[in-house]
Amino acid sequence: MAENSSKRKIRVMLADDQTMIRQGLGYVIQVQSDMEVVGEAADGQEAIELAGKLCPDVILMDVQMPKCSGIEATREILKTLPQTKILILTTFDVQNYVVDGIRAGAVGYMLKDADSQEMLELIRRAYQGEALFHTATAAKALAEILKTQPVAEPQPAPAEHHFLLDELTERELEVLQQLSYGYRNDQIAQNLFISEGTVKTHVHRILQKMGVDDRTQAVALALRHKLVK
Repeated sequence: MAENSSKRKIRVMLADDQTMIRQGLGYVIQVQSDMEVVGEAADGQEAIELAGKLCPDVILMDVQMPKCSGIEATREILKTLPQTKILILTTFDVQNYVVDGIRAGAVGYMLKDADSQEMLELIRRAYQGEALFHTATAAKALAEILKTQPVAEPQPAPAEHHFLLDELTERELEVLQQLSYGYRNDQIAQNLFISEGTVKTHVHRILQKMGVDDRTQAVALALRHKLVK
């Protein structure tokens, strides 16, 4: 449930050609106090048209739909609604889907068999601006993209940029490696036997030193400079 019910609700749109999937997702979302379903689309073309009318905050976008795929719909929607966060929704953890989703501009990737709490967390985190490619397949897909089509990143002064990269501590490099696997802060804390608050501090320092705004940019830059495997 929402931590503060006085805040504006997260406006979620569902795009899936399976009615039962939309109904199931919709039911879980509608009972949350901090989010609401504002519309449903049964195919990619309808998703494009509906998104243009509703301007949702977050869209759960199925990959395989009639008329227009979820990847194509994502690309078209973000041309006019760059502020909308799109989570790719699919049955299979397939690298091609993740690659295409990232290239199209999606901020996350979610399997349809994810539990309801994970789905709700992903929606909230996407709305807050986080990038959420957290499966092993997603990590490999991101690395593949960097080989062929680098992800955009801020461009600080070159001398300062490389100097800051060299300043990462051994622990920060360990945390950065965990970020490249797509782990959440609580998972990183458990894996490295440190507190979640300490993880947050390390992540904040990593972003500052690398001159990036979010985790995805940090991982992209780290992969490019071979700081992580």
